[in-house]
Amino acid sequence: MLTILGFVMIATFLVLIMTKKMSPIAALVLIPALFCVAVGQGAQLGDYVIEGVGTLAPTAAMLMFAIVYFGVMIDVGLFDPVVRGILRFCRADPMRIVVGTALLAAVVSLDGDGSTTFMITVSAMYPLYKRLKMSLVVMTGVAATANGVMNTLPWGGPTARAATALKVDAADIFVPMIPALAVGLLAVVLLACVLGRRERKRLGVLTLDEALVTEPETVLVGAAGGDRLTKAPRGTTGGGAGTATGTGTTGGDDAEPAASDEEFKGLDPHRSTLRPKLYWFNAGLTVALLVAMILELMPIPVLFLLGAALALTVNFPHMPDQRARIAAHADNVLNVSGMVFAAAVFTGVLTGTGMVEHMADWLVGAIPDAMGPHMAVVTGVLSLPLTYFMSNDGFYFGVLPVLAEAGAAHGVSPLEVARASIVGQPLHMSSPLVPAVYVLVGMAKVEFGDHTRFTVKWAVLTSLVVLAAGIVFGTI
Repeated sequence: MLTILGFVMIATFLVLIMTKKMSPIAALVLIPALFCVAVGQGAQLGDYVIEGVGTLAPTAAMLMFAIVYFGVMIDVGLFDPVVRGILRFCRADPMRIVVGTALLAAVVSLDGDGSTTFMITVSAMYPLYKRLKMSLVVMTGVAATANGVMNTLPWGGPTARAATALKVDAADIFVPMIPALAVGLLAVVLLACVLGRRERKRLGVLTLDEALVTEPETVLVGAAGGDRLTKAPRGTTGGGAGTATGTGTTGGDDAEPAASDEEFKGLDPHRSTLRPKLYWFNAGLTVALLVAMILELMPIPVLFLLGAALALTVNFPHMPDQRARIAAHADNVLNVSGMVFAAAVFTGVLTGTGMVEHMADWLVGAIPDAMGPHMAVVTGVLSLPLTYFMSNDGFYFGVLPVLAEAGAAHGVSPLEVARASIVGQPLHMSSPLVPAVYVLVGMAKVEFGDHTRFTVKWAVLTSLVVLAAGIVFGTI
């Protein structure tokens, strides 16, 4: 019964948010609460929620201070050179912009933190998508899928969990998988090309105004203050960006309503928050913060708390300026942290009632004995739904050892099972149980249901490409 109710609860949640019948926060709280009562454990709801909140509180704290930290870094101009470089590459070609999104997300993902990746990627690319009337779910889908492939880095989490759960070396899992993961990353770039060509066909190769293309100091990294940007008339050319050949309509299932010129603004390259004299201090602080994260010198929430406090103090020594910067990013902080604590209700009930355990046992038990010799491939396939519907901790510490034991009985190496277990990460990064995805959709101003409906099919395809490549290369 708990198995059925667990699947029904997850399905109900997904249907409600994808059809926009409920907001994600409301669905994350009310749906599990109702199902907790339905299974006769309503009296324990409070305990489950508190346990879930306690588990996710460090993540919420990390996201809160990470948003403040990177928000300040954007304010002071740390990423302006990166954005200018992206603009030079992308110009006004939708295909190049989508490919640039994939490449930027993949590069930033090297730090191993999804929230950081999404904050930097969206901050850089959002203005271009809005100004050219491109679909924002294309941006979130490509960024999430690229980050999912890179999330398999040993310091990203899943690989380390698999190594710990099966008592094997993380390097023995990751290094042989590098060719397959490289194929997966190539698949994301090709996906970006396909989606970008679709956007180009829908919109044409648009032309930004001459100043945007040729002025080296023009910066697009936000939606507040600064000079307004305009689009050149159709049929004209400028700055080598090409001719406006498209119809300019915003049709299509994945189209995002275009912002008016009044809504879209670029940040002034001479804005008062810039701190050019402190550029190398801020760059050094950011590098030191990322290195400390990779080396695990301190818990990540503590690192971002210290980093945000130091960044605010050095860049804005006057109290009114500090309050203004905190207030400027308060909306993102509240939305993301609220979503994380709401997700704590969902995960708390799912775990506390025993639904996750029963669902996992049912799935493992449903595997025919004849599939035993192919348990690595089975694990790779199961990693898609299981890492989507449960946390990485639940899958790697609860389910993976059972799958590995079943494989060992048929002579399948635990290393093969471990390698196969990480192929579902491209899909996992769009799971409603991943706090970082709420940073992505929140900053991009995309409905979570729209993101899910668009991204899942491409993320599944990418995961299957990685699995197939692992089989071809003989690592799985």
